[in-house]
Amino acid sequence: MLSELKTFIAVCRHGTFAAAGDRIGLSQSAVSSQIKRLEETLGFELFDRTGRSATLNAAGQATLVRAEEIHALYAKLAELPSEGIATGLLRIGAIASVQPTLLARALALLRGEHPQLRVHVVPGVSMKLMDELDAGKIDAAVIIRPPFGMLPDLTWQSLIREPFVLLVAADVKGTDWRALVQDQPFLRYERTSFGGRMVERFLRHEGLAVHDAVEADEIPALIHMVAKGLGVALVPLVEAHQPLPPNVRVLTLGAKTFYREIGLLQRRPRASTPAVALFSECLRQAAEVQTQAPGTGRAPPLRKKTGRRARS
Repeated sequence: MLSELKTFIAVCRHGTFAAAGDRIGLSQSAVSSQIKRLEETLGFELFDRTGRSATLNAAGQATLVRAEEIHALYAKLAELPSEGIATGLLRIGAIASVQPTLLARALALLRGEHPQLRVHVVPGVSMKLMDELDAGKIDAAVIIRPPFGMLPDLTWQSLIREPFVLLVAADVKGTDWRALVQDQPFLRYERTSFGGRMVERFLRHEGLAVHDAVEADEIPALIHMVAKGLGVALVPLVEAHQPLPPNVRVLTLGAKTFYREIGLLQRRPRASTPAVALFSECLRQAAEVQTQAPGTGRAPPLRKKTGRRARS
């Protein structure tokens, strides 16, 4: 029954039997068979079928809510039993650039208040972590805001905004960022990443023709390439990568500045865990410290909950 419920949830999330099958590794006919078996077990149809299409009906919508609750409860079986809400295992996905700064401060707050809570940090790029959250492999993800719409059962909590700047080697003359981007070899933030897509959109919007030299996904690598005189790079000004090498200078984009938004992606409260809510509050406090004094200061103690849910 659990496998059929998982398949049913996948169909509802991805819209069609074929799309669900691609995501969970089943053929379309296998998905159809599992849905039929689930309907026979429940004693009612979940979809209104017209020709080759199927639309979730009222009974299916009500069943989806219960199926997600069952799936969430099943996922909790891996947690240690305890009377406290902040125990067991919390699985957090996080991009590399937030792990030594924002995430570390948040976990210091969380573990200080709830030392019985175990945390597993899963590394990865934003797209991969978003897929793992959708698949139920992690409980929440600290990532770059996706440049497209999110699934309806996920919610976004904005934390920090990092401005994109142009990095130039100290011995390269000039302060006109527009001219330098077009005249110097361009070190590109990898195009398939969320941040790289932002750079690509910015270049197209501004009508800038660049001379691509190297493309890489790791911001530290781009910074050190600039330091070696390989070219210029448009990258977000990230706390974890400061201070920059002494032979790298920063040029702001002025009125053309665009930003990388970092936040927490999690499931809706009805499908989430209390530990995720606590982690969300710790992240919010850690982000306040970074906004007020990047790279300095000490995180404030975790405030007790007052019954008001953190905004997402």
